[in-house]
Order: sequence, then C-alpha cells, then structure tokens
Amino acid sequence: MTTDAIMDISEAEHGTSLWKDAWIRLRKNKMAVFGLGVLIFFIIIALLTPWIAPYSYETQDLNLGASPPSAEHWLGTDIFGRDLMTLIMYGGRISLAVGFVATAVALLIGVTWGAIAGYAGGRIDATMMRLVDILYALPFMIFIVLLMVVFGRNLLLLFLAIGAVEWLTMARIMRSQVQSLRQQEFVEAAISLGLSPAVIIRRHLIPNALGPVIVYTTLTIPSVMLLEAFLSFLGLGIQPPQTSWGLLISYGAETMEEFPWLLIFPGAAPAFAAGQPPRRMPRPPRFAREVVAPGRAGCNRQPICRNPILR
Repeated sequence: MTTDAIMDISEAEHGTSLWKDAWIRLRKNKMAVFGLGVLIFFIIIALLTPWIAPYSYETQDLNLGASPPSAEHWLGTDIFGRDLMTLIMYGGRISLAVGFVATAVALLIGVTWGAIAGYAGGRIDATMMRLVDILYALPFMIFIVLLMVVFGRNLLLLFLAIGAVEWLTMARIMRSQVQSLRQQEFVEAAISLGLSPAVIIRRHLIPNALGPVIVYTTLTIPSVMLLEAFLSFLGLGIQPPQTSWGLLISYGAETMEEFPWLLIFPGAAPAFAAGQPPRRMPRPPRFAREVVAPGRAGCNRQPICRNPILR
C-alpha cells in the first residue's frame, strides 16, 4: 500500500479540514510549491527593500549616467545615474501591492456577488448575472482610462479600478459552485435547522466552494501585476516620483537600442514573479476532478462529509 493511500485512509478515519486538505494536496504539486516559493521570495524582498537595498531610492549620479552592470552596480544604472537594482526592488513593492490588493477587491466582490446569485436563483440570479454579462461587454481598458481622467491618477484608484474589472469571472465561478452545492443534503439540513440564508452562505456554501476560487485567485494575482505593468507602460498607471516594474519597462523601451539593460532586467522581474504557463496542458489535479464529479472519489471527498452538521 502506498504512502498516499495510507494518508487517504487516515484522513477518512480521523477527518480533515478544508484548509488542511488543500495544504496536503498543494505539497504534492512540486511546481505549485516552487511557484509559491518564488512568490514568497519576491514578497520578502519587497518588504525588506528599505533595509537591504544597495542604494537609497533618491540617490543619483548625473555624472555617471547610464552605465552597464558592474561590481558597484550589479544591474547597471539608468540615465540619471540611479542604481537599477534599487529601482527594481522599490518598483516591486508597488507592483506586488497592486497585484494583491486589486485581487483582494475582486475576490471580495466576486465571491459575495456569485454566492448570493447562486443561492437565490430565479429572477434575482438572472438579473445579477445579466448585469455581469453587460459589464463583460464593456471594454475595461476604456473604463480604467475614464476613471483616471475623471478622478486623477493615484494609487488607491488604480487598486479599485483593476479590482472592479477583475471580479466578473470570479463571480461566475462562485455562482456555479454554489448552484451545485445548493441541492446537497447538508444545505437542506441547515435550512431545516432554521439558519438564515446569510449564515448558510457564509458558513457552509462559501467554504465548500473555495477550491476553484483559490485556483483562479492564484491566476489573477500575476495577471493583475502584468495589467498594472501594461497601464504604467502606457502612462496610465504609477507616476513619478513613485516607480513600478511597468514604469521602468516604459523608460527602458525608450532607450533599448542604446542601453538594453534598462529594459532586460525590469522586464525579467515581472516575468519571474508572474511565472509562465506550462508548455503542455497538465492532467487536472484530483481536487479539480472531484469538483466536476464529487461522487466518484468516495464519501470522504464530498463536501457533505466535511460539513460539521452531518458529522
């Protein structure tokens, strides 16, 4: 009997929480663990930047100008004589903040909207999802540009603007999951106990539907970071004296023929932080197959078996 089989039998006997089960499956995916490690590395660097950066953010040497990588400046300097590694480290703080905060905004709106629509059903569901379809049809780039023009360019507005256009797919995923769980026995048991719809959604439906949402969240964070880089490249995102990876790429693109390191190194930072898709489509992980067909993996894998009402 293999170690995985023994672990599954132990979980079936003693039970396991949703978070513990998700962590066990995450550890089995080596690429996911590696990607998580790379992301944590960038987060630690961003948090410690004021103390570990080789130079101050304001330090510049106009006499030095743009110089290639050397022993004193590992990644070179820009046209103002500022250390490029320091700029990339400080720019990562902004780019990572945009990625996490905007994703959190999208997560809050999308999960709430989708859970309410999926549980209510009927006309409420139809009305809410038709509004999502209408928002899908709007060009979000024009929406963000209009927000920047009307309300001005600031970091908080950038967080809200990106989060306001990234929640639509998350709402659809959450709605489909809640609709599939709505007919389960543990939901009917909760209704028979007199629990309010808000309590049922918050305590029973959302926790059991978080699997696909978490997966999509991990995909949203790098896409939001790349979106911020694209907006900054167009001049619609972060503005000086602040900096971000996208703004550094924009500056590097203007001088790429003469000073190529000003584009190569800032462009590599979001590529490593965001990660790259695999060359071939991998086989879906077991928890994803169980979401599609929960009854095929045994009772200990069904949402009803993890619910405290029927334990």
